[in-house]
Amino acid sequence: MDRVLFGDNQFFGINHMSEEKARAQAMQFRDTASMMRVLDSAYGSGIRVFMCTTHDQVGEIADLVRASPDRYSEFEFYPCMPYAHKYANAVGEVGIIGALQRFAPGSVVETLLKGAYSAVTQDVERLMQILVDSEMRRFAGTRTPYIFLQNVVTDLLLGLKMEALLAAFDRYIRGKYRAEPGFMTMNLPLLLDSLERVGIRNPVVCTNVNKIGFRMCGGIEAYRDVLRSRRCRAIAMSVFASGAIPPQEAIEWVCSLDGVDSIVFGASSAANIRQTKSLIETAWGPAAAPALSKSS
Repeated sequence: MDRVLFGDNQFFGINHMSEEKARAQAMQFRDTASMMRVLDSAYGSGIRVFMCTTHDQVGEIADLVRASPDRYSEFEFYPCMPYAHKYANAVGEVGIIGALQRFAPGSVVETLLKGAYSAVTQDVERLMQILVDSEMRRFAGTRTPYIFLQNVVTDLLLGLKMEALLAAFDRYIRGKYRAEPGFMTMNLPLLLDSLERVGIRNPVVCTNVNKIGFRMCGGIEAYRDVLRSRRCRAIAMSVFASGAIPPQEAIEWVCSLDGVDSIVFGASSAANIRQTKSLIETAWGPAAAPALSKSS
């Protein structure tokens, strides 16, 4: 895995500190062409990985990449699923049952509705598989060596103590897609304890890492401890804490930590992409080897 990854929050008006910035970004990226211009800038600067949600417009980006294999021969997608807003909108339109039937039609939903606990336990895993397949359909024919479970689901399963489903996701991604499963979380210490209990060692984990502890459940020192122990292969996100930390200060702090292997960031312009990539390369060294291997 590369050390510098490009994210997609800016494309969909996501800013955890400022609604005004989020609205401005949503206006800037109203169509796929405007997103593709920024991605081309990132690709041209040497960033080969697009870590993205499974938003419908990302599917359109995948179509464009797939249509130009020579131009994007090294382009990789790291899908992060599910795209929660899509399911939330469907629930708002047709209710919970209608949403399940829309995205996972057939006998699995019928069994769930019957309510037998043993059947439900079995079929929740099957439902997960169907939803993963639905999300991955748009990425067929592209390079997806890592596939991530979004933190909204990871952390919900942690809270419900449904660790078995995390293990089921891990098995399914490895078996069906021959890819490395990854987990996004806002609570790295708790996640690693839970994954180890179900036999998952040295997982790929994407989590908030920043010097003010923004959305880092358990606190900075707990994160330092687990990162230093090398219990996971860590990708740092939200390193700028949604703009609360100056770029150079933020990057230097994260890159100084033991155990951080990669950084994912979003940007809205070619100049910001170049600046952030340069800061990371200066802090880590431009000749640094790829951070992660495919082995776990």
